[in-house]
Amino acid sequence: MMQETNQSFVAEFILLGFSFNPSTTPLLFSAFLMTYLLIILGNGLITILICLDSHLHTPMYFFIGILSILDVGYTTTTVPQMLAHLASQKKTISFASCVAQMYIFLVLGIMESWLFAIMSIDRYVAICHPLRYKVIMSPWLCGVMVIFCGLWGVISALVYTVFAMRLPYCGSNKINHFFCEVPAVLKLACADTSVNDQVDFILGFTVILVPLSLILVIYVNIFIAILRIRSAQGRLKAFSTCASHITVVTMFCVPAMVMYMKPGSEASLEEDKKLALFYNVISAFLNPIIYSLRNKDIQRAFLKVTGKGKGTDIGGFLDLGGRIK
Repeated sequence: MMQETNQSFVAEFILLGFSFNPSTTPLLFSAFLMTYLLIILGNGLITILICLDSHLHTPMYFFIGILSILDVGYTTTTVPQMLAHLASQKKTISFASCVAQMYIFLVLGIMESWLFAIMSIDRYVAICHPLRYKVIMSPWLCGVMVIFCGLWGVISALVYTVFAMRLPYCGSNKINHFFCEVPAVLKLACADTSVNDQVDFILGFTVILVPLSLILVIYVNIFIAILRIRSAQGRLKAFSTCASHITVVTMFCVPAMVMYMKPGSEASLEEDKKLALFYNVISAFLNPIIYSLRNKDIQRAFLKVTGKGKGTDIGGFLDLGGRIK
């Protein structure tokens, strides 16, 4: 028994990363490094602007600020290590570090999935009940909803991680991925993973499909309300307000759903790496651009903080809700 136990214990894993020509390593390193720095800069700038500009102290921007913090968090969990492995020949990660990375990434990712659902509720109240917006979306309620996201993320990620790490790992310790993600790690298990597939599907339902279904129902009601607006300009403004949220939800949740809800036997590791890169790096890179490119509130806050513009009373989303109603 002692010998069998020792053989099933893996002290460290080797992350194989992406399959590419070694001559392209400097180019990939530069591209990923630049992308990561832009993620830090973009999301960090939005968070700072929301903190400094009192006009952005509304529920909508509070949730956007939380989203930016989550984006920085889960990219920092994976990208720096990927850069370190690209820059050196050593591509190992200890068993404990692998478990920690897996858990932290899941916590932040699940929190973000539910945060998108909460943000859709915020938009529904602002568009459909603008006069009661401040009363309904109180600071207390906003705080409770974010705490719920955090607790759900901590608990769900713990179940994911425990069920993955309870399996014996022996033989090959090479993970065909650029970080320790559950589906890739399970490929190395020396036991039947059918139970894990079922757990992953059930938890995937609660952390991905349930929020997506809630978002869908809410947006059906929002679009019905928008179609009742008489002004064409008002309808356009309302649609543009929702467009950014729908875009970021699609970029993050759809690839994550494909990754975690399909059976392990049907998983293609190369496709999984591309999906993970999309919702781990690309979505975090694009989120600040989507939310700030056409957002006059963010632009004015930036000009105000940098001293290039005069502060104006920009109620933004709340004013928009009042006008289009």
